[in-house]
Amino acid sequence: MRPIPMAVTAALAFGAVLAASAPPAATPALPPVRAARAAAPSLAAEVMPVPAEALGATYREGCPVGPERLRLIRMNHWGFDGKVHRGALVVHEEAVGPLLGAFGKVFAARFPIRRMQPASAYGGDDGRSMADDNTSAFNCRPVTGDPGRRSQHAYGDAVDINPVENPYVDRSGTVHPAAGRANLRRDRSVPGMIRPGDAVSRAFGEIGWAWGGRWPNPDYQHFSATGG
Repeated sequence: MRPIPMAVTAALAFGAVLAASAPPAATPALPPVRAARAAAPSLAAEVMPVPAEALGATYREGCPVGPERLRLIRMNHWGFDGKVHRGALVVHEEAVGPLLGAFGKVFAARFPIRRMQPASAYGGDDGRSMADDNTSAFNCRPVTGDPGRRSQHAYGDAVDINPVENPYVDRSGTVHPAAGRANLRRDRSVPGMIRPGDAVSRAFGEIGWAWGGRWPNPDYQHFSATGG
């Protein structure tokens, strides 16, 4: 056997050293773990019957709509703080579908609503509810400022939204609530104010509900199925 030349021996030794010192083959990188995406806020409405005792002072014998035809809607709404809050309205059973459609669009537009509680939380006192900037629906009562007429709210197919930002002027010229007087100026940009052609007026117009903001004695907070 012929001896291996020294140059070849050195080359083989150097190759062995390189092989021993070479880093191991890289392991394929795993895809990064991503945090679960939180569900987007939604109306998340629940509809349920309303027992007579839960209606409190908003209902009495002789009212045009009985508890069996009323429904409680619990749903989310955007607040003035930019957060989602849980609210509740009592409405006529036939108004449930249209109102869910309208408030779904109002929610999608992130229109702020101060608070949303049944009028029973205020002992059926519409003045207290308006002063608290409360959005409400059913309340078996007369028209505020016109006790000789029954309000459409007594039928459960009318809603008042953000009364302070959207006040009502009765036929004697009195503003309800009094804290809303400054908001009779409708040419200003005020959060929660309803304007012609905005998300709220469009949403209710699309379900066929009329806006009291167009009346000679404006009721900017008021929407109803019959226009009354």
